[in-house]
Amino acid sequence: MFKDNLVQMRKLLQMTQEDIAEKLGVTRQSVAKWEAGDSVPDLDKCKQLADIFGVSLDDLANYEPDENLGLAIG
Repeated sequence: MFKDNLVQMRKLLQMTQEDIAEKLGVTRQSVAKWEAGDSVPDLDKCKQLADIFGVSLDDLANYEPDENLGLAIG
């Protein structure tokens, strides 16, 4: 889900909500609302987020890690 991916990717890059907000020209509160699932950014901001994280728009919006990956041993 988008909000979860946003949080995970931001933390993976060791960025704060403020860092993301500055890069996008929005407030930290906007980023916090996106991460909480209270709102979603417009398509242009989504594209910018994907570029920041080095992923596709599809991965940003839809990526779901395989919870069973690495568990099927033996």
